[in-house]
Amino acid sequence: MLDTHASSHRFPGGLTRHPARRTAQARRGPSEPLRIAVLGPSRHPVAEPYAGGLESFVGTLVDGLRARGHQVILFAGAGSPGVQPEVLGGGSWAADDLARTDSSMPAAEFMTEHHDHLRVMTALRTTYAGHVDVVHNNSLHYLPLALADTLPVPVVTSLHTPPTPWLTSALAAGGGSAAFTCVSGFTAAQWSPHVPSVQVVPNGVVPRRWRLGPGRGGLLWFGRIVPEKAPHLALRAAALAGRHLDLVGPVADPAYFAAEVEPLLGPDATYRGHLGGHDLSRAVGNASAVLVTPVWDEPFGLVCAEAAMSGTPVVAFDRGGIREVLSPGGTTAMGRVVPADDVAALAAAVDDVLVLDRREVRRHALEHLSFDGVVDAYERLYARVLGRWSDTTEGRVEGRVEDQVEVAAS
Repeated sequence: MLDTHASSHRFPGGLTRHPARRTAQARRGPSEPLRIAVLGPSRHPVAEPYAGGLESFVGTLVDGLRARGHQVILFAGAGSPGVQPEVLGGGSWAADDLARTDSSMPAAEFMTEHHDHLRVMTALRTTYAGHVDVVHNNSLHYLPLALADTLPVPVVTSLHTPPTPWLTSALAAGGGSAAFTCVSGFTAAQWSPHVPSVQVVPNGVVPRRWRLGPGRGGLLWFGRIVPEKAPHLALRAAALAGRHLDLVGPVADPAYFAAEVEPLLGPDATYRGHLGGHDLSRAVGNASAVLVTPVWDEPFGLVCAEAAMSGTPVVAFDRGGIREVLSPGGTTAMGRVVPADDVAALAAAVDDVLVLDRREVRRHALEHLSFDGVVDAYERLYARVLGRWSDTTEGRVEGRVEDQVEVAAS
């Protein structure tokens, strides 16, 4: 953890920077170590087993940047390993007794989350000033966008979801970021009315975490068990295909699980619980195929990348950015994309993917979906943003959404 009481600030990995040695910011290149503050999600910890794709992305990005020698400090939900003391969720603040009698007070959960983000943004402007080169915002909260211009360093914001009222209102009120990224062209197009210039940086996975598996088991569905992920449709498709399906993931909506999922379990469908780390990667590698069944437009579709990197072919509904993940350039080497919500088409495509060469599936994943490419892209983006930032004393004006680099056509 960073020692806020000492004359030097300690970053993870034992690296130390002394304020007295800090020189004026110059144009940097991707190979030069940076000091990066990463803002993560607040609802769940960035920790295995990950609650979802956003937590997985942030944890993997932090690990990847540190592996390349960058000094990274993480602000995320309580329970995240190595998180800074200014956590984004589960902070110690609470309204006093008198304030709680105010009938106009927002919900306590809202106020706690608001306070935590406000505390982090204030700390970046004060405690960490001069000790951070760039902030990478992966939060879903409005304050990092609304207050980005108050920080002494540039902010890079990754948009992981479709436009939400919290974020679009912050932009409409004058908030911004030195650069914006999205995980898919589909999501970038959704954001185009609000952020005209967005760089697409597709997500990816770490190959050594998702090794080539034998694929001798049955079908698999994995992810958060919630209505929008619709595992009940995977269960129906597996039954139509006459194949056993294992279901893996956290039950985030117990009522949905009880009403829609549990009645479909039995001899041919088994819930295996919430797995993470090696247990999850082994389950994915052992599966003969993975079914992906969102009934909402997935910004990316990380489970497709995780399965393909394991050599396990995928059959998925054509929703959001999934086609970009599973069929880059129109290839069908990693699986099949079928019409959204078509359970019969999902079942019919199972036999098609079972004949795919698992080594070829992984080879295409290595080419298109390795997380090394994600880290490469962000290193280049940080360097460009810092170069532009240091070239002008009005950097916060120049770094607004009207002046972005590597624009993705919407």
